[in-house]
Amino acid sequence: MDGFTLLETLLVLALIAAAGILAAMAFTGGMDGMRLRSESKEIAAQLRYTRARAIATGQPQRFRIDPRAHAWEAAGDRRGDINDGLSVRFTGAREAQARAGEGGVLFFPDGGSTGGRITLSAGTAAWSIDVAWLTGETWLFRDEVPAP
Repeated sequence: MDGFTLLETLLVLALIAAAGILAAMAFTGGMDGMRLRSESKEIAAQLRYTRARAIATGQPQRFRIDPRAHAWEAAGDRRGDINDGLSVRFTGAREAQARAGEGGVLFFPDGGSTGGRITLSAGTAAWSIDVAWLTGETWLFRDEVPAP
């Protein structure tokens, strides 16, 4: 009888899956690139959530980031850690800082904010999250690695 055995079919499927994973890693910059993009998306989502919370409650809400501790805190007691393998940089208004060495973006009930930029980088890749001061809108984009 002609045909393929189950073992041969499973082996071919495993090889195709492995090739797909390797190709995906090559296009996204490997594990560091995937981690970088994932962390950036999470922070952007939390910034958007904090803005929405300020609008919904009618009360100012603060998003804090501590680049040295690799940690962030959003409205509603949401907290998270940033992978230690990533470099974190914040640029923003000093008035929004809760403590020295930390960064902060304050969102107002009208949707506006104090604005700021958070840049995460790994190796030669970087992603930045910009928060507009006038509208409070948040954008995530691929960026250049900041100079040391």
